[in-house]
Amino acid sequence: MTDIIRLSAAELAAKLTSGEVSSVEATRAHLDRIADVDTDVRAFLHVSDRAIDTAEEIDRRRAAGEPLGELAGVPLAVKDVLVTTDMPSTSGSKILEGYMSPFDATVVARARAAGLVPLGKTNMDEFAMGSSTEHSAYGPTHNPWDLERIPGGSGGGSAAAVAAFEAPLALGSDTGGSIRQPAHVTGTVGVKPTYGGVSRYGAIALASSLDQVGPVTRTVLDSGLLHDVIGGHDHRDSTSLTDVWPSFAAAAREGANGEVLKGLKVGVITELPDSGFQPGVAASFHASLDLMQAHGAEIVEISAPHFEYGVAAYYLILPAEASSNLAKFDSVRFGLRVNRGGTVEDVMAATRDAGFGEEVKRRIILGTYALSAGYYDAYYGSAQKVRTLIQQDFASAFAQVDVIATPSAPTTAFKLGEKIDDPLQMYLNDLTTIPANLAGVPGISIPSGLAAEDGLPVGIQFLAPAREDARLYRVGAALEALLVDSWGGPLLDRAPALGGAR
Repeated sequence: MTDIIRLSAAELAAKLTSGEVSSVEATRAHLDRIADVDTDVRAFLHVSDRAIDTAEEIDRRRAAGEPLGELAGVPLAVKDVLVTTDMPSTSGSKILEGYMSPFDATVVARARAAGLVPLGKTNMDEFAMGSSTEHSAYGPTHNPWDLERIPGGSGGGSAAAVAAFEAPLALGSDTGGSIRQPAHVTGTVGVKPTYGGVSRYGAIALASSLDQVGPVTRTVLDSGLLHDVIGGHDHRDSTSLTDVWPSFAAAAREGANGEVLKGLKVGVITELPDSGFQPGVAASFHASLDLMQAHGAEIVEISAPHFEYGVAAYYLILPAEASSNLAKFDSVRFGLRVNRGGTVEDVMAATRDAGFGEEVKRRIILGTYALSAGYYDAYYGSAQKVRTLIQQDFASAFAQVDVIATPSAPTTAFKLGEKIDDPLQMYLNDLTTIPANLAGVPGISIPSGLAAEDGLPVGIQFLAPAREDARLYRVGAALEALLVDSWGGPLLDRAPALGGAR
């Protein structure tokens, strides 16, 4: 393994700016890493054949003295839910196999404009429906910490690529935890921005009121740097906020000195007892809280009585919106067509049967039922009322505390195949992440250690009020600095050889 691929994005960007490393060298090093390990990890569905050309162009512009963004020349992995003009965009589904988009997603276009180098498209649960990346139509991704375990989902490909040093940065999407839960099980950093803070234009929709694009990285600062590139208003996204956002990288740099912890009020939800979490997850969570308290933070118990209904409400709202959003995959406009004769309805039925996987079919059926006449008020309407109650819980909590802390997920990475036939157990993996999507507030997951019983990564999640993403970067960077110092280096240095141990 070369030193280049071990660098954080910020460190690599500094070397690119100074001329110590070229973008071509950095890009080739990561492409070589992909060639070496991705047959085992399977993080990528498609590797770009234009990455070196893009890197050469960045090097040429830098040599010519053109002004470039801070991350110019740094390689980037892109979750396959984001459309691209130069690589297939399948959202992990057979129904979109080989589909080439006529435009780039806004976040991809902004990344290109900032000089980042797309390496390829990463694997995911089909249409972002899943918590393990086992529901991809193209096979599962494997966790670099243990190849027999899941990398989380739906964005397991992006998290695994970053954890396996195949890319320093990745883009993901988070509908109910699909950035933060994979970060938890792979020892990476994942951020779900405030709803509307990052454009969803060009993100293949799962549930439009829940989906949010965000960064997947190895450090909080790297997430801030990428967030600065992709964030901000987009007139093509009707849900995009018009706010002028502060620099999230600056917030991370400010937080790294630890002063932000002094007087910080950290809320802990009384309705999330330790009994619901794997012992190593709970122990790591409390150790992080103790560390924050030792450096001036105040731990405050708060009540969020409706959080326990979040999973149930989410799995009515999401399927209902998915049923509507996926109706466009009808064999007529784009994507797969299975022509077995008969009427248009016959062709549509055959195409959707062949093109959609079992989990997608399950949720479409559930969502269609929840929206049907006679059941709308009983199911979808009731779920939206619960959503409002959860939003009120957040408002009450943030009147008392600055951030809320939870474990990022209930367990460490489980084994491939362990829960694939038990949808309810799979859904419960999103217990702590779903409320943020229902309320539209930002969340961050950072590595908090290794579970004693299995030696696998664990994450701690912080949530902040809507539009207070910068607060998360300050708090996350402060705790990260303390933890890395206590570990004697980044957590990924302690991963198995594939993940990057020295």
